[in-house]
Amino acid sequence: MRLVVKHLPYRYRDFSFLAAEASLAARDQGKFHEMHVLLHERSPALSRENLIGYATELGLDTKRFTSDLDTLRHKEAIERDLRLAETLDLYNTPSFFINGIKVLGNRPIEYFREILDRELAGAPRKGGTGR
Repeated sequence: MRLVVKHLPYRYRDFSFLAAEASLAARDQGKFHEMHVLLHERSPALSRENLIGYATELGLDTKRFTSDLDTLRHKEAIERDLRLAETLDLYNTPSFFINGIKVLGNRPIEYFREILDRELAGAPRKGGTGR
């Protein structure tokens, strides 16, 4: 199994694009997951100043991190993720794909477990769509 995270910053939220930048800047320093979790825990406190504080809290090189934020170093990658979301008709976060099965919104772990177990067993999908 492989987890791939793509960014879909809300167009109408002030700091969502900058938060996506922060997660990628943290990734460059080996702390993507830690920053990702922190951003969700601390949302909506995602101003530039707060993001730099979170980087400090995680022990990142804050000079490098701040430079990445201020230059929008990962802008192209984030915009590429946005274009991909549009082609997939995704406007919700979170959105998941499990073997091509689209799952929108927060779901309980049991929901995912059912899909994963069914896919791993090779069972036909609900609605007769098969594998």
